[in-house]
Amino acid sequence: MARQLSMDTLQQNFWKEEFLKEKMVRCRWYRKYGSMVKAKQKAKAAARIPLKLPALQPQAPVISPPPPAPKAAPSKAPSPVQETPFQLEMYPVPPATRALLYEGISHDSQGRHRYLNARKLELPEKRYFFPITTSFTYGWQLGTPVKQELVSCKMCRIESFFRKNGAFALLDPRDLAL
Repeated sequence: MARQLSMDTLQQNFWKEEFLKEKMVRCRWYRKYGSMVKAKQKAKAAARIPLKLPALQPQAPVISPPPPAPKAAPSKAPSPVQETPFQLEMYPVPPATRALLYEGISHDSQGRHRYLNARKLELPEKRYFFPITTSFTYGWQLGTPVKQELVSCKMCRIESFFRKNGAFALLDPRDLAL
């Protein structure tokens, strides 16, 4: 509704009286029902029990018994416990790639920046034991991309682009990663 800029005294008094009546109705309602509403709100707040999750206990690392050491060789300091391949998600990083971390700083495109770019260039199959997320399955074990020649015939391109046996055709089992 557009606001009228040319109001006479009669209209101004009408709106002033209307505003005061609404204000009085609101005050009356608050005096009558305000305490009940506040009491209900407090009861609801007290009834809500905060969700408390149980504390997780740290899992003890799986320690396999050490292999018997030959008695003739001098014993070295015990090495840290190696995790089994089933507990790891990624293959260990090659020492040459790990050395990139300690050369320079990321601001100069060295250090962590070069390390992450080097890791990014490796295929996922060489970095991970198995696909971690479902999005990994799309490119898993595809190999290097093959450059295809552009066929001169337009119909040949169209026929080779679309599937011949429908969208829900049986897939080759080698295409499935899981």
